[in-house]
Amino acid sequence: MSLLKIIQMLEFLKIKSFVIKKILQLKGIKVGKNFVCKEFPNLRVEGENSNIVISDNVKILGKIDLRNRGQGKIIISNNVKIEEWVRIVTGSDNSITIDENTIVTRGNIINGGGTVYIGKNCIIGPYNIINANDHRIFIKDKIIDRKFIYGDVIIEDNCWTGAFTSIAKNVIIKEGSVIGAHSFVNKNTEKLSVNFGVPSKMFKYRD
Repeated sequence: MSLLKIIQMLEFLKIKSFVIKKILQLKGIKVGKNFVCKEFPNLRVEGENSNIVISDNVKILGKIDLRNRGQGKIIISNNVKIEEWVRIVTGSDNSITIDENTIVTRGNIINGGGTVYIGKNCIIGPYNIINANDHRIFIKDKIIDRKFIYGDVIIEDNCWTGAFTSIAKNVIIKEGSVIGAHSFVNKNTEKLSVNFGVPSKMFKYRD
């Protein structure tokens, strides 16, 4: 690809990102400086638009899905990168926060209800499912009613989750933890630990 072609593509992305930013701001969504966005997000806003905050230097590298209900908040902090086909859904009166310098790779589903916090300098691997809720499957309600039990998910700073990992409610993934691919995390990890399996278990501490 020629240098001229690359420059033209970058200029087009800059203009497209500016237009998307202005439309989001007109909808009441807060968007910071140096915003890069390849595709306009799917929005299902049943709560306050101003409860969605996109900070400075955020890069959205494909189509994503943002949904909030009631007073639910979605906070995307400075220097976050989000790849394509990510869905972020927050419930009433709780928040989902992705903190600074974190990368959320393609295909992630982040379901709120409880609070979800993803710390600084994390890599959330492809096709993870982070659930701050569970269906009430042991109570004889109609499944279609989809009644929930809520709990928080905390991923502390400098963590890395492998591809196709699932993280259950009421879990703290402690600072510096690594989760192997295809794992199911249903209990807290140790700081600077390497974990994998179904359910996930600690293998060793990082050197």
